[in-house]
Amino acid sequence: MTGYFYIFGCIFFTVYGQLAIKWGMSHKGQLPEQAVEKIAFLVKALLGDPIILSGFVSAFVASLFWMAAMTKFELSFAYPFMSLSFVLVFILSVFLFHDTVNFGKACGLGLIVLGIIITAKYGGN
Repeated sequence: MTGYFYIFGCIFFTVYGQLAIKWGMSHKGQLPEQAVEKIAFLVKALLGDPIILSGFVSAFVASLFWMAAMTKFELSFAYPFMSLSFVLVFILSVFLFHDTVNFGKACGLGLIVLGIIITAKYGGN
């Protein structure tokens, strides 16, 4: 059971990181065209915004959970569960950022969920 805790910890911190970075970057404006300006823009955003920085820290914590999960499961079994992060980011982005929902996105997410169910039921460890 602890293996699933590690997988879901990884998913939680991955989702938080994606949403935090989007939230922080949505207030920063457009990425400049010139390479040097792009790097300066991104470094300033990372170091100057605690929300964005927390997204990067969250990605690191997610990696630690993933390392722990890899001691409990085969990669081919555990990795499909990471698709839940796509589903959660999509759902939360609709509510937090007012992203659009259309038929193609809904069908794609349905297929992801179906794949997770099949993997969980028949991919066993």
